[in-house]
Amino acid sequence: MFRKPSWLALVAVVLAAPASEAQQGRQIHLVVLGDSLSAGFLISSSTAFPAVLERALRQRGLPVVVTNAAVSGDTAADGLARLDRDVPEGTDGVVLELGANDKLKRQDPGAAQAALAEIVRRLTARRIPVLVAGIRFTDAAGAPYNGIFRAVARRYRSTYYADIYAGLASDARFTIFDRTHPSPEGVAVMVAGILPTAERFVRGPVAARLRR
Repeated sequence: MFRKPSWLALVAVVLAAPASEAQQGRQIHLVVLGDSLSAGFLISSSTAFPAVLERALRQRGLPVVVTNAAVSGDTAADGLARLDRDVPEGTDGVVLELGANDKLKRQDPGAAQAALAEIVRRLTARRIPVLVAGIRFTDAAGAPYNGIFRAVARRYRSTYYADIYAGLASDARFTIFDRTHPSPEGVAVMVAGILPTAERFVRGPVAARLRR
């Protein structure tokens, strides 16, 4: 049973908070390049990770627009293949959430790391900062994948968040019927977890890009 009231309080705030009037100025354009964990698999687009993250950041006074470029079933290589199409000019920052399907489909972890690294390399060359959102697998089969996200972030000095899935397995309410993909309540847990890192990302590397 999920026994952390502080988490539940954060979830309630994220779910209830409407998009406030953000600070005046240029809109900040973020893209979530991901898979079904962030795409909003079998839930409404308004309760999917990009939309909820946008509302939470706007509640913090950040005038962000978050585009959902997450595709269910995508591996890191799939994300690389569509990178130029789905991260257009004018993007100010990318939340990179890929890699879970590489483990699910038994892709080579080295190849997954290489694809993630190439995504970050290309974005860095375009002067687009990246927040690498990893996932921590708890089973033995997932162990070879657990280090690839931090390694990519360190290589390119990108912002890093260790586990986008943290907390979701603790309560059945946080996943849909398949016990894997996040429910709206689970998305709120994801956003509550990543929000401090995402805020630092926007106020730090993304803001620095805007000042150039």
